[in-house]
This record gives sequence, structure tokens and C-alpha cells, in this order.
Amino acid sequence: MAKRIQFRAHGGPEVLEYVDYQPAEPGSKEVRVTNKAIGLNFIDTYYRSGLYPPPSLPSGVGSEGAGVVEAVGSEVTRFKIGDRVAYGSGPLGAYSEVHVLPEANLVKLPDAISFEQAAGVMLKGLTVQYLLRQTYELKGGETILFHAAAGGVGSLACQWARALGVKLIGTVSSAEKAALAKANGAWATIDYSHENVAQRVLELTDGKKVPVVYDGVGKDTWLTSLDCAAPRGLVVSFGNASGAVDGVNLGILAGKGSLYVTRPTLGSYANNAENLQRMADELFEMIISGKLTVNISQRYPLADAAKAQTELSARRTTGSVVLLP
Repeated sequence: MAKRIQFRAHGGPEVLEYVDYQPAEPGSKEVRVTNKAIGLNFIDTYYRSGLYPPPSLPSGVGSEGAGVVEAVGSEVTRFKIGDRVAYGSGPLGAYSEVHVLPEANLVKLPDAISFEQAAGVMLKGLTVQYLLRQTYELKGGETILFHAAAGGVGSLACQWARALGVKLIGTVSSAEKAALAKANGAWATIDYSHENVAQRVLELTDGKKVPVVYDGVGKDTWLTSLDCAAPRGLVVSFGNASGAVDGVNLGILAGKGSLYVTRPTLGSYANNAENLQRMADELFEMIISGKLTVNISQRYPLADAAKAQTELSARRTTGSVVLLP
């Protein structure tokens, strides 16, 4: 038997249960991993709350972790028992001592990167990789807007943008978070608690606005994001921290300058084992070279997952949070 976090009904963090369960034997193309560290992400709360429906109930939680291979299926060719591995795209159930995943969802973890680093960076780091390097391929010299610049994804985006020679304007909710974003490489910050974001973007860009806005907040920032994009600019809506964007009026895009909008997901970019490993290799090289630092701000025992999600939802965390089995 092993321990895991699960939920039987949708709701707040209180629905999370710490239970015994029997890990499955890996299928022919699956790998069973002993987790050494587990990543905590906003998307975990979406499944728990019911915003994103899980395949079935009761359901496991989490999609990111790192550990050691303990068993492999008969057709697995890329991994063997004892290999160090990491994952960031599920399936659900990472909040567990042992997790079974398709071989194609795992990447090889270099010895130079710790399990905690990997668990704290896989989902967020791969997200930043596809956002900055694929959804809108930054070349250097651009000025961009990135919402929630002091959060887990935002902190990495600030660092990656700096490494690319990109001027990142980050929105934050406090002076402390502004300082953190600047320390991570943001060119400028806007404290939306008392500053008008669209007006400040105009001032910072000499009236030009920005070619791309990265918005992981969702409902609360959607219209502001449109106001910050330059004519024929791109708004990348990649998350729902404040709720889902709905009722989109395409006419608004015309009125604000023939804007483009995309709603990308990691799964559409890391859509096979080769693409996933290539993206991870670029992420790992950024870390090993020192251009990216993984800030593990809080660590919680796996049994305290509900408390960890409460802190995350209340935005009392910065950087990455990991659960330890």
C-alpha cells in the first residue's frame, strides 16, 4: 500500500483526503515512479473545484513530480528501473507516493538537477518554454506584458525574458511582489492594486503598447490585456487563476486593432515524447547554465496538501511550492 491525496466530490481544499491506496502495475507502455517531490500548481485546484472535470471520481490530484523509476511495462524502451525522471503533464495523481504514467509523459532528469528543482519547475518551466519560445517566439529586444509576474510561472518568465534580452513588464499586487519580479529580471512592474495597468503600459512603451500579452489570470485581466496589446498584437490567455474567460466578443478584437487571441495548453506543444524531451532539455540547460533559478518558496508534507492549496489559492505563495511524500 501507498499514500495519496484524492477527492470524492468537488469543492474547496477540505474535500482533499489523505488515503491508503494500491498502486497499479504498469501497463505495457507505462512506467511506475516512486515520487521524491511533487509540484503544486493552480491547475490542481481547477480539477478539485470542478472547473476542469477529472476523468472519474474519486480522483487523484496533481500532474507534476520527479522521482525514480521502480517498474516498467513490457514495451517500455526509454527508461529502466533506477532512472531519475520528471513529469509535468499528468495524468492526474501526482499527489502520491507512487505514480503510474505513460512512458511518453516522462523525461530523463539530469543528475545536476535535484528532484525538488524538477518538481518545482516542470509544469511552470515547460509552460514558459512554449509561451516565450513557441506561442510567440521572442527574438530579443521586444517589450512584453506578463501578468502575475511574481508567481511561479511569472518568476520563471522574468528570468527567461532577461536571458533572451526581452523587456518584461510584470503586473503584481504589492510592493514586495514588485521587488521580487524585478529581482528575477522584470524590466518594469505595475502594481495593479493602485495603478492603471493599461495606462502604465502606454507610458512605459511611449504609446506603442506591446506586441504580446501573456495572461494566466483570466477573467479579471482579460479586458485589460486587450487594452495593452498593440494593433495586430497577440493576447495569450493561458490560465484561469481568477476564473475562466467566457462570452468573448470577436468584435472587440477588431475595435482594439485587429488583435489575435490564442488559448494554448502544454499538451498541444508537448504532444509527443520527442517534443516533450526537447522542451525539457532546453529548460534543464537554462537551469544548469544558471540563467534560470528555481525558487522553492515553501515545502509541505504530502499529508498537508489541503493547507498548501489554501495558501496557493489565497496568493500567499511566491515561486514554486513542493509537496514531499
